[in-house]
Amino acid sequence: MNDECGMQLGTFCWVELMTRDTAAAKEFYTKLVGWQAQEQDVGPMKYTMFTPPGGQGPVAGMMSMDDPQFRGIPPHWMPYIAVANVDQSAVRCKELGGKVKMSPTDIPNIGRFCVIEDPTGAVISLFSGPAGA
Repeated sequence: MNDECGMQLGTFCWVELMTRDTAAAKEFYTKLVGWQAQEQDVGPMKYTMFTPPGGQGPVAGMMSMDDPQFRGIPPHWMPYIAVANVDQSAVRCKELGGKVKMSPTDIPNIGRFCVIEDPTGAVISLFSGPAGA
């Protein structure tokens, strides 16, 4: 989730795998589609970046669902849509009949995101880069 993603407002800018078995998922996707996996230490957790064969940069990320906040949520892929302002978009989501499942939250040195549910029940994330980017 950075400038290399070519973030254009209103487009999908990142996708993230949330799973309880990151080792099995890493093995599966590296063998299935040839992704290179690079682990990064991001504070209290490890985060895996996936880069396609011959790719210039990562196209997806993966994190573990170990925290209690994920209880009852199955493993899943989460797409992110680029918006100009996550906080304003979260307010607008509610005005349009959606729900904010996870309030706008900072990702240190990366940007800001929130998780929303549209009026049909579909869940997605919204993302904006660092202020002034």
